[in-house]
Amino acid sequence: MKTLKYYLPAILWILLILFLCTLPSKDVPKVSWFGKLPVDKIVHFCLWGGTVFFLCIGYFRQNKHISALTMAVMALLAACYGLAIELVQKFLTSSRSFEWDDLLADSLGAFAGIWVFKLFRKWFIKSR
Repeated sequence: MKTLKYYLPAILWILLILFLCTLPSKDVPKVSWFGKLPVDKIVHFCLWGGTVFFLCIGYFRQNKHISALTMAVMALLAACYGLAIELVQKFLTSSRSFEWDDLLADSLGAFAGIWVFKLFRKWFIKSR
């Protein structure tokens, strides 16, 4: 139970993603940014970046350090979660489908989450 407190934000974030990504498609607004980039891709990017960010924060709080390998594994696992969500949308929902562009946005966002965590650590977490 002690470990759970470090990862609770990440767990809640991951559950939020599951909820949002399994909503019926009629409940998902179709909006684009300047007519070019669909907003849902930006949302995917940010959601998966947030996943890795919160996982890194939890790991760092628990262990007082985090390696580049650990962060890369977290990003890869988050990208795999993105694949799993796309498969759920294809096979377990009636109004959603598998989208390669969503998976790409998820994966890029996951790796961007590492960068955001590094900036956060540099700017807001004091070094020993």
